[in-house]
Amino acid sequence: MILLYIGAGLMIIGALCDLLAGIGMLKFRNFYLRLHAATIGTVGGAVVPLIGVALAALDMPGLPGRFAIAGASFITALIILLVAPAGSTALAYAAHRSGVEGNFYFDHLRGEER
Repeated sequence: MILLYIGAGLMIIGALCDLLAGIGMLKFRNFYLRLHAATIGTVGGAVVPLIGVALAALDMPGLPGRFAIAGASFITALIILLVAPAGSTALAYAAHRSGVEGNFYFDHLRGEER
């Protein structure tokens, strides 16, 4: 029963991360900050609830295929956790190379201070 409560808590935390990411997408000023909000939404809003689903499924003995649900959720969470930061980094690098302006004090890719 404790895994179900932990899983439900993780799902609620994921929903809050998605809400905060959505607010950040609307309020942040430039592409790079919005990319940060999108990454929070991806990692916090997808990985954390998937782990919660896996834990909740493990705690439901009457659920058919509960080990398959838990395993698929853990594997999906792991894949998202590995791919999302790499995708965000690739997007930021591509945006920087194409000239999208940000509010930087120091540009690490160019190695110059603004």
